[in-house]
Amino acid sequence: MINYGRQDINQADIDAVAEVLRSDFLTQGPVVPEFERAVASYCGASHAVSANSATGALHMACLALGVGKGDIVWTTPITFVASANCALYCGAEVDFVDIDPRTYGMSVDRLSEKLVQAKATGRLPKLVIPVHLCGQPCDMAGIHALAVKYGFRVVEDASHAIGGRYKGEPIGNCRYSDITVFSFHPVKIITTGEGGMALTNDDLLAKRLRLFRSHGITSDPKEMDPRPADELWNYQQVELGYNYRMTDISAALGLSQMKRLDEFVTRRHAIAKRYDELLSSLPVITPWQHPDGYSGLHLYVIRLKLYEVKKTNKQVFKSLHAAAILANLHYIPVYRQPYFEKMGFKAGYCKEAEAYFADVLTIPMYPGLTDSEQDLVVAELRAAIEA
Repeated sequence: MINYGRQDINQADIDAVAEVLRSDFLTQGPVVPEFERAVASYCGASHAVSANSATGALHMACLALGVGKGDIVWTTPITFVASANCALYCGAEVDFVDIDPRTYGMSVDRLSEKLVQAKATGRLPKLVIPVHLCGQPCDMAGIHALAVKYGFRVVEDASHAIGGRYKGEPIGNCRYSDITVFSFHPVKIITTGEGGMALTNDDLLAKRLRLFRSHGITSDPKEMDPRPADELWNYQQVELGYNYRMTDISAALGLSQMKRLDEFVTRRHAIAKRYDELLSSLPVITPWQHPDGYSGLHLYVIRLKLYEVKKTNKQVFKSLHAAAILANLHYIPVYRQPYFEKMGFKAGYCKEAEAYFADVLTIPMYPGLTDSEQDLVVAELRAAIEA
């Protein structure tokens, strides 16, 4: 069986976790801030605030930016549902901007058109969440320019993208956004088991992210309300926060994995290059990489040339699974999910997203994928297409 993604754990990772298990702190200890500093330093950001998941980090980001009831948040339909759910958790409305047909990230042209319409109707978004799908960065300079023009905030959902670069600089430096979020789920580029992180260059946003991460509680006397002098108040809840903390156990794994981040991304690029060559004779469209970006290559997605294949992506998907090649689908348009359909969204809402959904498949991509396994994936894909 060959899965679409898999973690890469070595002895150094195991030793790092074991060291924490033998220490005095399993959580709220020194390893979490050490991991945060390592990620912030790597990305060139002022602050990194860890979380129990990227979903938690996205929710924290929305809260820190003041998203709430009456606000509108826009994201892309081709993403995991968390990119939209984080706004719903805050009581905001969600809408979707169609994708670019080549990069599969948020289209700046469609965003610009939608903003013109929204301004005319008084329905501009408070926040836009572009998603760096598969690790390839969106056109962040274009999105940032529109943010300045129309006055919305920007959170980069870079769950797929740590280790990638945009215009020669690390994704996560927040040059074009208020906050950037990473995921450390096991199939991502590096892992903490479960985990996420929000990066920012804004001191106030960093303080608010940390506050919402831990129950809205502070122990900073400067942030506390006055209380009777004879009462002991060494902490106060000043906001409605959540328990989104990362453990030191998870952080130890992440800190160890950071040492191999560049190695992981380089290996993914080698696998992608080999896929490009092996698939060149098949009726599929391989991923296109924008010259402005260096993808983290979390995923390798192909699009079937349906007019040549004469099969649906569902049929090819089932054939691959029958051969123990666990291909996947990233993603079903979020607005097609039953929960969102109940809000009034309907099939066909975003033209390019629908076209992508009809013919896309994710084939295995992870650093430990061997040449022989890759050959088998391509052979079974060929058999599924030609059968």
